[in-house]
Amino acid sequence: MSPPLLDVADLHVTFATPKGPVEAVRGVSFALGRERLGIVGESGSGKSQTGRAILGVVDPRATVRAQRLAFDGIDLRGADPRTLRRLRGARMSMILQDPKYSLNPVMPVGRQIAEAYRVHRRAGKREARVRTLEMLEAVHIRDPERVWRAYAHELSGGMGQRVMIAMMMIAEPDLIIADEPTSALDVTVSLQVLAVLDEMVTRRGTGLVFISHDLNLVASFCDRVLIMYAGRVVETLAAAALHRAEHPYTRGLLNCLPRVDRRLDPLPTLTRDPAWAR
Repeated sequence: MSPPLLDVADLHVTFATPKGPVEAVRGVSFALGRERLGIVGESGSGKSQTGRAILGVVDPRATVRAQRLAFDGIDLRGADPRTLRRLRGARMSMILQDPKYSLNPVMPVGRQIAEAYRVHRRAGKREARVRTLEMLEAVHIRDPERVWRAYAHELSGGMGQRVMIAMMMIAEPDLIIADEPTSALDVTVSLQVLAVLDEMVTRRGTGLVFISHDLNLVASFCDRVLIMYAGRVVETLAAAALHRAEHPYTRGLLNCLPRVDRRLDPLPTLTRDPAWAR
């Protein structure tokens, strides 16, 4: 059996605050192969901080420690800045939530994508431009030449998200962490973005960590699911079996979903048990 692409054991992310340390992630463990792993939970459950800790892009006030944190056999805990720079972008990428805040507002998006390719593949300007236009076509942008010249504010939400996917995928990484990539999009555009991501992950055999609030989306898109609450993983199960989850927190989340086949009045709310956070 081949070793996992990503191996995380007992991961902790702690923030120093005026009122004392706050643990945003508490003892998270999982292994990822060439598959799609979903991480779901409420806001503040530690999903995004888990992804950021893997890439080493947490807030300077945060402390990251783990019993094991390895990517393709490389120990990320003691990796020097040069090693991390070599891995980030080229072999590990993160798609952030909202392109409005992630793209450079004063640089055409084509140049931004080309810059990522040149940095990680040491290519010339002409090769980077050709590869960027190919990548924009790959994410189903109809007029790559026009989008090359466009600025972030000139793009719709769906187009901006596809540009972000193109930028993160152009170096053909082995691991993608997608942090709520469809949260700001309508249903139709979300499906288009997911289709692009699925096509590229399947074709490349890339490992994907898909962070989301949407349980139904994760159940249909991912292979496995981690349920997080208060910085901990409370349940792990196959995505297809998500609706048969046993933990009361997961059951509570599922019960709060609106239904089209029957009326829920009043809509159920989640009752939390302090024991879940222990």
